[in-house]
Amino acid sequence: MSDYLINTQQIVCVAQFVAKEGKRDALVAALASLVPDTRRELGCIRYELNVSVDDENKVAFVEKFVDRAAFDKHCAKDAIEHYFHHVMPDLVASHHVEVFNEVIA
Repeated sequence: MSDYLINTQQIVCVAQFVAKEGKRDALVAALASLVPDTRRELGCIRYELNVSVDDENKVAFVEKFVDRAAFDKHCAKDAIEHYFHHVMPDLVASHHVEVFNEVIA
């Protein structure tokens, strides 16, 4: 018997962005503007914006949604699409988005 379970229902997303030189504050402001509406979305459990303590240009969201459908609906929202297609190209040097299932120990 294992000492953990994998919650395959809920979705955890870690989205990391590295700001272009001199663009960190603008990136944080752009991402922070997404927080209030996202936290009110049906199915959003956690939506937290973080700035790295080791690299001042690295910013990351830690997100948790009740299921894949809620996460996919979030990703399809106009504000998220607008960020990725119109805002991010001016502010972000690189990014990495990964989706996980939580391990419950």
